[in-house]
Amino acid sequence: MKLHLVDATFELFRAFYSPGRQMEFAPDGRPVNAVHGLIDSMLSLLREPDVTHVAAATDHVIESWRNDVFPGYKSSVGMPPELLDQFNDAERALRALGIETWAMVEDEADDAIATAVARFSGDPRVEQIVICSVDKDLAQCVDDDRIVLRDRIRRVTYDEAGVLAKFGVPPASIPDYLALVGDSSDGYPGLAGWGARSSAAILARFGDLDAIPDSPLDWDVPLRGASQLAAVLRDHKAEVMLYRRLARLNTDAAITGTLDDLVWRGVPRSEFLALCAELGFERLRERVHRWADQPSV
Repeated sequence: MKLHLVDATFELFRAFYSPGRQMEFAPDGRPVNAVHGLIDSMLSLLREPDVTHVAAATDHVIESWRNDVFPGYKSSVGMPPELLDQFNDAERALRALGIETWAMVEDEADDAIATAVARFSGDPRVEQIVICSVDKDLAQCVDDDRIVLRDRIRRVTYDEAGVLAKFGVPPASIPDYLALVGDSSDGYPGLAGWGARSSAAILARFGDLDAIPDSPLDWDVPLRGASQLAAVLRDHKAEVMLYRRLARLNTDAAITGTLDDLVWRGVPRSEFLALCAELGFERLRERVHRWADQPSV
């Protein structure tokens, strides 16, 4: 069987910023457009025939332990309040769909997914883990074609060869790669002059930051401006190691449930109908293809 792990924070952001989606409000006036889009997306996923075991992770609060070690890390500052206000309802909606939901506080949603990969990938019942996200950080979890990253928007699935083709480095080197090039979505800058091409070339040769020789004469990699790149790396070694720490996912985050708890048994009828009535989602009730109180086909 396949285990699907959903980056629900990404799904919520995508729905909120979707060009074709207008603001929607519940009967009590609170914004619900992103929650509506999230439910739409999850109902589509749940219709796929190979989705039997599924869990979703959210950033219950945007801040995490990473903000404590790097003040410039992404935060809720400047985020639209109309989006932030929808996180609680989004988590309620996921649970009302019958999806095991991990609402993260100390760690991030990506850490929850990485933890689930580490916890369940060794189970012989799991033939493949499909991570539903486009987050670059999660590429480090990919392993051969057994743990893959799926871009549901573009309908592209990245196995280990796909990650290598996309970034120029294997999954294990993704944290080192992001430390060098930076990640604007997470708020850390990387190192000056270290672009995608130079970072991929040097990591393809040495694997990780610790193995890169101090002297560019020992690099044996044809890079323009190698001396300058080596000087920047040497002078900013502490910073790049910090960025790698930010990029590395925690595989021991606090998530609950066994593999059997992740079986999707259908949408709990009373809970979902009550949520739809509360949020004004009358039409969504018609999209449910399987209720939890219906016998499995």
